[in-house]
Amino acid sequence: MTTIAYITVQFPSPVEWYVVEEIRELRRRGVRVIPCSVRRVNERTLGPGLREFAQETTYLEPLRLGRVLDAVWGCLTHASRIGDLLKRIVLQGNEPVLKRMCALVHTLLGAYFGVLLRDCGVDHIHAHHGYFASWIALIAGRLSGIPYSLTLHGSDLLVHAAYLDTKLAECKFCLTVSEFNRRHIAAHYPEVDLAKVRVQRLGVETPADTVLSRKSYESQAPPLLLTVGRLHPVKNHVFLLQSCFLLRECGIPFRCWIAGEGPERRRLEFFMNELKLNDQVTLLGHVPRRELFEYYAEADLVVLTSHSEGVPLVLMEAMAFGKVVLAPDITGIPELVADGKTGFLYKPGALEEFVWRAQQIFGSLGALDTVRRAARQHVRMHFNQRKNLERLGDLFLEQVAGAERSPADENLVLQQI
Repeated sequence: MTTIAYITVQFPSPVEWYVVEEIRELRRRGVRVIPCSVRRVNERTLGPGLREFAQETTYLEPLRLGRVLDAVWGCLTHASRIGDLLKRIVLQGNEPVLKRMCALVHTLLGAYFGVLLRDCGVDHIHAHHGYFASWIALIAGRLSGIPYSLTLHGSDLLVHAAYLDTKLAECKFCLTVSEFNRRHIAAHYPEVDLAKVRVQRLGVETPADTVLSRKSYESQAPPLLLTVGRLHPVKNHVFLLQSCFLLRECGIPFRCWIAGEGPERRRLEFFMNELKLNDQVTLLGHVPRRELFEYYAEADLVVLTSHSEGVPLVLMEAMAFGKVVLAPDITGIPELVADGKTGFLYKPGALEEFVWRAQQIFGSLGALDTVRRAARQHVRMHFNQRKNLERLGDLFLEQVAGAERSPADENLVLQQI
């Protein structure tokens, strides 16, 4: 049986439920998957299903002294295996000093991860996201003689790309969620073999017509604008508050719900008070995914204002529920939102255009059924969760199951660490 160690920075996470679905699909295909996480989660904050995953996850935290010493010894005795990677960290590239220091720490964590996997019979390591867990996976794989792969989404490719050149060069294969991302890799990392970079779209369930709300767009209630996302600077919620201020100043009646929690809450509350938007805007806090579907049902317009994204699941879900969406024309979003056909786009940072678009949509909600139907059909055809998970399973069986090492080879390599 093929065994994959599947590592993320923090697992399980309610906002990254698709990782759980990928693990379930691989297991359905007969693959043994060991969930791994750098950071430990608080199980009390998780629902029953995720709590079960947390209980079987291999966590690097808290570090155990004996295994740390094993990891240090492995680095010292097999320094030649990672010498080029250490040279890359210290002497090459243009990363700042702090990034280089962090990479050295992550190298030790990679050796530690290799120690944890020593007796697990692992054939392959997969890192979901290109953040520092992917460097840990790379180091563990190099020391253990185990190939590794990674999935790239948005910010991990476009914003936080430290040592990504090396991660891409070393991986057996790379999955990424959009054609835009693949083109970005081709343009910025020309030395990488594009044949091993595969577009693997995420997906959502498309609810049956019978469960969709029969919302009347002819009612006299103010239109409801909904956004969903972590309260983080990259999501640019301040832009949304500025837009709400202008909508109100233009005399446009509306309500705005912001679903999500995060470090920006206090800043957003300050802006809401300064702009006197408390009657129009509500911070909902974290909303469990299943409860979120009820908010989609109520919304008239679902918006996104992020600086950087992959292909946002929130837009997929909103479109699957037959909702009109408005999002910035960035990254892979146009692969999901065809302007004027499956939703609407605006130029990133263009505040007046966003407000104008929202005003036009509010004024024509009853005439946008064609857009709503096209949005649902587009998600059903190209962002279908079941179909895309099946493609993921096929790809892993092709790339990993066909390249298993013999037990003798594996034991020889692992015993040397």
